[in-house]
Amino acid sequence: MSKVCQITGAKATVGYNVSHSKRSTKRKVLPNLQSKRLVNPATGKVMRVKLSTSALKTLAKWQRAGRVYDLKKLTQN
Repeated sequence: MSKVCQITGAKATVGYNVSHSKRSTKRKVLPNLQSKRLVNPATGKVMRVKLSTSALKTLAKWQRAGRVYDLKKLTQN
């Protein structure tokens, strides 16, 4: 499975490891993805999604605020 967040679209970025002697080698920075089973507030059904931790925190904040969202629509973007 690809390493992309289904909601935010966060994916791997490319950068450099730079040593003390300023020698640089290529590296890949992967997003912090978690596989979760979440209840869709709009339908009440359980969905399996692959999310970044920042997306999980955003969904938790929306839930605390009472915001109604459709998880299925969010993951299709």
